[in-house]
Amino acid sequence: MDRRIGSCTRTTKETDISLTINLDGQGKNRIDTGIQFFDHMLDGFARHGLFDLEIKVNGDIEVDSHHTIEDVGIVLGQAIAKALGEKAGIRRYGYFILPMDETLALCAVDLSGRPYLKYSADFTVPRMGTMDTEMVREFFYAVSYGAAMNLHVKIMEEGNNHHMAEAMFKAFGKALDMAVSMEPRIKEVWSTKGTL
Repeated sequence: MDRRIGSCTRTTKETDISLTINLDGQGKNRIDTGIQFFDHMLDGFARHGLFDLEIKVNGDIEVDSHHTIEDVGIVLGQAIAKALGEKAGIRRYGYFILPMDETLALCAVDLSGRPYLKYSADFTVPRMGTMDTEMVREFFYAVSYGAAMNLHVKIMEEGNNHHMAEAMFKAFGKALDMAVSMEPRIKEVWSTKGTL
């Protein structure tokens, strides 16, 4: 099997990002976005999805966390799509329900080629570290559109805000790992249309 690695860059007046993801990795990562809580979330995504992930960002975090987090989501989505190529032989769908102490997060993924985000989480604090909590949704929205994936992320049991965010990122990693995994009984694209 060819190595499924996607590398993308994005340079704007607000951010300068380089990102590489290996879908068949071991969860090793080097992440530096300048937003430590966001780095922690991305580490959980990569580690539990078994994706090797390298991210280097220079962003205008002196303004706030918005541009950096949104743009990382866009680039991560694009890199996932690039690594998947024509998507022949992948399972396409993935899902996971992840408990983290008192919280419970659900994530479901369809690598359909059609972007859509359904998101449900009510945070009770404005930020975690220097990451605005409203940026959790914006990150998942950007990934779903960058990768053209149908993505559902939902907190089923609320609790500590850190636990909620971390459970969502880890559940996303686990669900995406399932969706990108190879199904040996299927050689073509798993769709009645013949393409995704």
